[in-house]
Amino acid sequence: MQILPILYSLGRNKIGAALIGLQIALTLAIVCNCLSIIQDYSGQMHRPSGIDEANIFTVRNSWAGQPEDMKARITADLGTLRSLPGVVDVEATNAFPLSGFGWGTGISMKPNQNFPTAMTSEYFVDEHGLAAYGMQLIAGRWFTAAEVADLHPGDGVSAASIVVTQRLARALFPAGDALGRMIYLGIGEPTRIIGIVERAQAPWAGISRSEAAVENSIFLPLRFVQNGLYYVVRTRPGALAAAMRPVRDRLNALTRRRIISSVVPFEQARQHTYQAEHSLSVMLGILCGLLLMVTGCGIVGLALFWVAQRRRQIGMRRALGARRLDILQYFHIENLLIAGTGAVVGIAVGLAGNTWLAATLALTRMSAGYICAGAIIVLALSQAAVLWPALRAAAIPPAAAIRDL
Repeated sequence: MQILPILYSLGRNKIGAALIGLQIALTLAIVCNCLSIIQDYSGQMHRPSGIDEANIFTVRNSWAGQPEDMKARITADLGTLRSLPGVVDVEATNAFPLSGFGWGTGISMKPNQNFPTAMTSEYFVDEHGLAAYGMQLIAGRWFTAAEVADLHPGDGVSAASIVVTQRLARALFPAGDALGRMIYLGIGEPTRIIGIVERAQAPWAGISRSEAAVENSIFLPLRFVQNGLYYVVRTRPGALAAAMRPVRDRLNALTRRRIISSVVPFEQARQHTYQAEHSLSVMLGILCGLLLMVTGCGIVGLALFWVAQRRRQIGMRRALGARRLDILQYFHIENLLIAGTGAVVGIAVGLAGNTWLAATLALTRMSAGYICAGAIIVLALSQAAVLWPALRAAAIPPAAAIRDL
């Protein structure tokens, strides 16, 4: 089939063709960028935290006022929780991966450094921390009971030794010799790296889009003796639900002058932390669906209008020997020219928009292959949308050429 007659016909219907082409371009640019954002958020929501997620639940606890026997109360709570059937170990801490808030500091390679080498999340733990979190220690050792000190309100955060994540160790010492090296916390407190765990995600979901930065975490041998803390409870596989049920009653039996804000499995904490990303992903998915539906309806509407407008011409072509297949091909090629032009414009607009989004929102850059695959999908959608009007056009009888004369 010759292309020139189709281009001549489109030249006589420039406004309709331009509007559909523009709609396809904008749809392609918006949908691909939305799907890229959804993919980026999905990767964040499913990245591993580094702890035994399936077998951990957390208890948010605080006491009325400021009890003087805070340490004794925490010790009693820990003993009670460890006595529950199926519990492996328990840790009292300020925060845990994806808890939503926590503490952080800068790490320097030398004292009084003007700018920190890396920013990191701080977790305060005792000798039970490794077992309570279920993390994997890949080098060095964990803290002993003799190394753990109490951290009361107003105390400065310092420790002679720390455990770091593998990502942070590589960021600080690319040569791989982090174990045993000295670093400086905050404004110049020296500390030695005695252990390296595989990973531990930051408490904040949006701390960074970088995989390396989000796993920059350190563990300090400090017993968190302060009001408003978390108990991180790890159970044996399959014992999570049974261990959670009696927690409130057992803790309230020690004293009712407390507030237990939550007793939730870690998976629920993960969902809560990523609620904004999940909601935005759903909204963007709905937007993509609506845009594709509107674009498809626009293609169908324009094609039906052109079928009605060209009824006599189609009838004349049929009378001159054109087959139904020829009519189908005509409308599909015509639509492909419009959609193809719109797709080329959409690829350019989409990549430019993604560059701006990546710089503004620190999102992952979308590859050209990704948006080209999106263009193929949009082209397939446009061809599917024009099929019904094309079939109606192909069904026009030759007699339609003289029916209205």
